[in-house]
Formats: sequence, C-alpha cells, structure tokens
Amino acid sequence: TMMEAMRILKEVYPQPRRTILVAHWGGEEQGTNGSLAFADDHPEVIEGLQAAFNQDNGTWRVEFFRMQEFPGAGDNFGRWVREIPRDITQHIELDFRVDPRSGNSDEMSFICRGAPGFRLQSNYPDYRQYTWHTDIDTYDKIVFDDLRNNATLVAMLAYMASEDPMRVSNARRTL
Repeated sequence: TMMEAMRILKEVYPQPRRTILVAHWGGEEQGTNGSLAFADDHPEVIEGLQAAFNQDNGTWRVEFFRMQEFPGAGDNFGRWVREIPRDITQHIELDFRVDPRSGNSDEMSFICRGAPGFRLQSNYPDYRQYTWHTDIDTYDKIVFDDLRNNATLVAMLAYMASEDPMRVSNARRTL
C-alpha cells in the first residue's frame, strides 16, 4: 500500500512542499523495534513531523482514523478528507473523537515522543479471528480493490498533509 502510494505521488506530485517519507518497519509484533529504532536515530524527523500515517491492516479497506491523543488533529483531517473524492472516502467513518490507544503499532513510536501519529484503521473481524498471523494468511486473501483504495487514500492524505500550511497540533489530550 505504501509503496503504491509513493509511486502515485512520484508520478503526479514529484515536488511536495514538505518531505514525504515512507517506511516499512521490522519487528512491529516484537515491540515496534524498527520504528522505535528509527525514532531514536532520527530526532530531527520527529521534531519536524507534520503527521505519521500508519496503515497496518493488510488487505482491508480503511474505515476510520484514530486521532490517538491529539484533539486538534481532527481539524486537519477534516479539511483533508473533504478534498478527497467520495468514492475513496465513502467507507470511512468521520468520527474524530480522541481515542488514545496503547499496543504494538508503529504510530506509537512517534506518539510517545510527542509527534502526531495516526492509525488508518480497518474493521476485519473474520480475518483477525481466523487468518491473522497464521499459516493461512496468504497472498490469495488479498482484496486488490481495497489495496488500490487504501494506496490512493494514503497518497492523497500525504499530499494534503505536505501542502497544509497549518501544522497538525501535537498538543495532547489531558485527562
């Protein structure tokens, strides 16, 4: 998904206002080892980060965004999503309640350092219950329409984030 999003951006938008970086981390299931190491090694990226988008769903269509602990981020996401064609966003729930989560997903490596990281999430109960991380989690389970939709969505979000003159607030929710 992320590689296709980058291919799209390179073809249609080769000179973004902000740097757009894609990463494929190793060790997510072992404690987000790859993303934690990157964040440790690149504090300058963390400091300048507009938004980190984590799409860790496999083949399922993105259905909602997690604002994590950043209540001000909903304003940016709302503007960005309004600009994306409805046929891409029609399955997305636009409920931007702040919903802090913990766990082993790579956006947490940025959030714990105060950088705005967000989960592009899917609801995949059948896959998660029967297929996820098993020996039947194979190529034939891919839903290519979902992957195309997600890659286009990610490319457009990255474009919108790179061009937005308003920084995503990294002010965190207070309890």
